[in-house]
This record gives sequence, structure tokens and C-alpha cells, in this order.
Amino acid sequence: MIQGKVIAITRSKEDSEEFVRLITDEKARAISLPTIELVSKGEGMVDEFLDAVKKEDPDFSVFMSSKAVKLLFDTARKISKYEKLQLGVANTTVIAVGPKTKAALEAEGIRVAHVPERFSSVGVGEVFTRLNAEGKKVIVPRSGASTEFLSQLLEKIGLGVKEVYLYDVKSHSDLAQWIEFKQLFSNSKVDGIVFTSVSSVRAFFEIMLGDTDENTLRANLEKTTVVAIGPFTADELKKSGVHPIVADVHTVPGAVEAIKNCLC
Repeated sequence: MIQGKVIAITRSKEDSEEFVRLITDEKARAISLPTIELVSKGEGMVDEFLDAVKKEDPDFSVFMSSKAVKLLFDTARKISKYEKLQLGVANTTVIAVGPKTKAALEAEGIRVAHVPERFSSVGVGEVFTRLNAEGKKVIVPRSGASTEFLSQLLEKIGLGVKEVYLYDVKSHSDLAQWIEFKQLFSNSKVDGIVFTSVSSVRAFFEIMLGDTDENTLRANLEKTTVVAIGPFTADELKKSGVHPIVADVHTVPGAVEAIKNCLC
């Protein structure tokens, strides 16, 4: 039972509805911490994507986040290139990294052919291995803050990879939602924190170190159960001297299960 515990997640209220519901169902308290903001590459990213599709004629497209889907299609809609984008994506075999990304694509009228069993870059690689896709071409629209792991993995499998960067990320500027968290955290009243991405780890430390001594921050984190949603997030935490528990299933429900197992 985690009843009465206080557990935070490094996502905005809008992006943490599932987490809040799962934690609230356990009669615990959820805190949403908006860590990052997307900085769009602008309207030109749609043309860049469409030009890459025309030039490369990819066999597959891979979407690694629902944010990438929404940003790309919303921008295309705004500049009257929505149908052209729909057609460009639909002419490929579409792979979504997880169910939330799949749902975002389907909301735009795109049929998703594959979702990996493991909702991660490794899972995407496993899909391509099963498909015997050596020699095929793939386009990946994603964040400029992404690591090279996915592209290197797909190239190792034998695919030609074209990445199109849609946005960068920066630390969240509106810190009003952090005030109560910082007070609770400094008094050791936050029982757990779920980190959901490499970018959110970096932003968390940048925001917290704005008015907290580094040694004090680390000392308080040692008193808190820290869960990383996946191995890359865990590696980033380790760089800051934090040794998290890694969720077995790299999803929000998986992270909640991990924190329940630790705190019960």
C-alpha cells in the first residue's frame, strides 16, 4: 500500500493524467512537475519532412513520441499541408513506439502497423529484426535532444536512417507548480519521484539547483525513492550521482508498479 504517500512525476499536469489517476486510485498523492518545454523548429519542419519523404522514399516511418506526432500534424494543418503530410506518412509502414503514440497517429487518420512489445528504442529495433528489414529505409521525426542510440541501432540492423528534428527542449520557465514540491522535498516529505526522460532529468537538476545547494539536493534525493522509466533515463540520473530503480516495463503504469513495490 502506498496510501498517504507523496509521489511526483517529471511531467506537466496535461501529460501526467494517467499517472495521477493511478496514484490517486492507490489513495496516494500525485504531484506533476513540468520539467521541459518544447521549442518547435517552426513551420519549415513540415517541408523538411515532406522533402525527405520525396527524396529518400522511405519504406518505414517511426514515431517515438505522441508529442512529435501532435507537433508535426498540427503544424502541417496550420500551413495547409495536412493532407500532403497524411499521404506522405501513410505511404510508409508506420511504427509507433508505444500505445500513446499509436493513439495520437490514429487520431490523425494514420494506420499503425507495428507497436513493439517493449516501448523503447530497443523494442523498435526488435520489430525491425523480426521484419527482416535489412536494406530498407526509415524516416524518424523526433526531438533534437534525442540520443543517437536509435539511429545507430537501426543502422547496425542494416537500415538506411533519415532523422528529421522537429523540436528542441529547454527547462520549463513557469515554476509556479514547483513551489509546493520544493517545500515538501526540502522537508523530506516527498516519498518518490518518477523521472520520465533524459531531458526531464537534466531539467530537474537545472531547476532545483536554481535555489538549492547541490549537496543538499543529493542528500534529499537519497531519502527519496527514485524511479527511472527506462535505462537511458537511469543512466542520466547516475551521472548526477543518483542510483534509481528502473521500471521493468518502460511506461507510466510500469513506473507506478515499480514505486509501489518499493514503498509497500
